[in-house]
Amino acid sequence: MPQRHVVQMSTSHASYSVCVLGTEVFLDTRRSTPKGAMSFDVHATSAVTVHIIHSPMTKPMINSRWPLDPDIEIVVTIDVTSSTVNDNKVKISYYGREGNELSVAWLYLTCVEVSLDVDLTRNGRVKSRGKDKAKWTWGPDGQGAVLLVNCDRDSPGAGGTDSSQVDIRTTADLQDMSVMLLRTQGPSAIFAEYQVVLHVPESDADKVRVFHAIRDDSHPHYKPVLGPDKLSYVLDHVGNGENTFYVEGLAFPDVGFSGLVSFSASLLEVPHKNSPGTPIFTDTVVFRMAPWIMTPNTQQPMEVFVCSIQRGPDSNQVFLEGLQVLLKKANCKLTICSEVETRSDRWIQDELEFGYVEAPHKTFPVVFDSPRNRGLKDFAFKKILGPDFGYVTREPPGREITSLDSFGNLDVSPPVTVRGKEYPLGRILIGSPLPW
Repeated sequence: MPQRHVVQMSTSHASYSVCVLGTEVFLDTRRSTPKGAMSFDVHATSAVTVHIIHSPMTKPMINSRWPLDPDIEIVVTIDVTSSTVNDNKVKISYYGREGNELSVAWLYLTCVEVSLDVDLTRNGRVKSRGKDKAKWTWGPDGQGAVLLVNCDRDSPGAGGTDSSQVDIRTTADLQDMSVMLLRTQGPSAIFAEYQVVLHVPESDADKVRVFHAIRDDSHPHYKPVLGPDKLSYVLDHVGNGENTFYVEGLAFPDVGFSGLVSFSASLLEVPHKNSPGTPIFTDTVVFRMAPWIMTPNTQQPMEVFVCSIQRGPDSNQVFLEGLQVLLKKANCKLTICSEVETRSDRWIQDELEFGYVEAPHKTFPVVFDSPRNRGLKDFAFKKILGPDFGYVTREPPGREITSLDSFGNLDVSPPVTVRGKEYPLGRILIGSPLPW
């Protein structure tokens, strides 16, 4: 449930507050009601919309006055950002039994915009003021942004995948990340008194990393601001405009991780420099980490990997020659892995499985390295991982490697319909040591 922004009204002095564009501000009038008051009315400047929340039985009195019913709530909203501080006014007048005005409570409001936005509609563009940004739903009519695990290696000289680096070394790396925009607008004097903080839940922090694009002498650099070792980031020099963030995935959906991660931007009121701020507004967005998707053997091949065994009675030279002729006709690339590279391990189907990851802005293949860990153990990491070609592996927790950990026992069907249910990406098939 979103946090209510409540402002305490007073008849002894004016109240001042900041509100966020389009959000509700609840006016607490209980302490400001003068003795003997029987009714009230509310007037506001043109940009302010006043809502009186009441039971169906409660009716306004003459001259748009309302009885002082304890169940009545006064809520105001503003749909135009302020051009100056305190340019919106709300006046509550209290009346006695004879209809005479007893006292007045004034509220001065400054309206600002704080909006955290992502590619909510999955069309490759980030639009502002989306609705239900904290919800993620599946399907072509669903909503919610998609995040890729940055598991390729665009950075030259990097020892592992790009996600293992805590910095951005090439702009090509940005293409594997999702854009998140923080939009702020309003009088600059207000942002000098309030903080805007970007934060991530502790449960999600080890699965993502966020970089802030900062322009310095017209050259952008990318500052890591959220991730496994940092849960919040206070923005400096907030003003009118956009702050661009690049979000990087670090972990695939798996056992214990649904793939959903969230980020929030909060506007904090900071009464004193060293005091903790009080949140008056929070905007939250949700990403879903794109899963690794396995491809069936019935798809058109792009590249075939095969091991070469040249020595001894098990040489496969004749097989390789026939395969070269076949793949030339198929116009498909052939990569022959030497015995030195494979350490005489010919069972490459047991070691590797190919798939891909996909988001609206980017798709790239990902090789899945099995835990069988024989002669081909390091082949995928050393020879296949590279620019726009990702790598992932898994080790079985706390048990020995068996034949079922070899990917000859792992496959996926083509798209299929079973008992009326469609599986557009096919169904995973796992081998069994039992004669079923």
